Amino acid sequence: MKMQKVVFVLIGTMFLFAGKALAQQVKTDYDHSANFGQYKTYSWEKVQTKDPLLVDRIKNAVNSALAAKGWTLVPSGGDVEVFAIETTQNQQTLDTFYNGFGGGRRWGGFGGFGDATTTTETYTVGTLVVDLFDAKTEKLIWRSSSSDTLSDKADKNTKNLDKGVNKMFQHFPPAPSKKH
Repeated sequence: MKMQKVVFVLIGTMFLFAGKALAQQVKTDYDHSANFGQYKTYSWEKVQTKDPLLVDRIKNAVNSALAAKGWTLVPSGGDVEVFAIETTQNQQTLDTFYNGFGGGRRWGGFGGFGDATTTTETYTVGTLVVDLFDAKTEKLIWRSSSSDTLSDKADKNTKNLDKGVNKMFQHFPPAPSKKH
């Protein structure tokens, strides 16, 4: 019975870490020589997505994040041009379930596993990439991406979009780099 408890705890821990692996991932990079203090306004250039309903949701999330940082949206001619691309990709995971745990005579007195069943689960991951370009030089100055598993529920996906964009802009604008 003790062996059974230990195995269940180990399996539970495995699922806990597997769940964390599927959590939202955000990556950010930027041009370390860019002076972000000079930028105050921005304009949208393009939002590319297969779902036209996402265009306004993406813009609203990014607009909210940039407004919170003191930047102002202008219809055209901003200091920075914003591009956003949303993509989806199917991924698979393997889940193996064991039954027939136990010890005693059936397993020769040493304990062991019974049958194992492995199933394949396919899920969809959505990724949003936001690029900021210096409007004058047309040089990429900042890029961030957020990836997360998509739900069948649009409201949940919108909440995850907002959460991801907030994470993307959490440390924006980058602090000026220190010259040595």
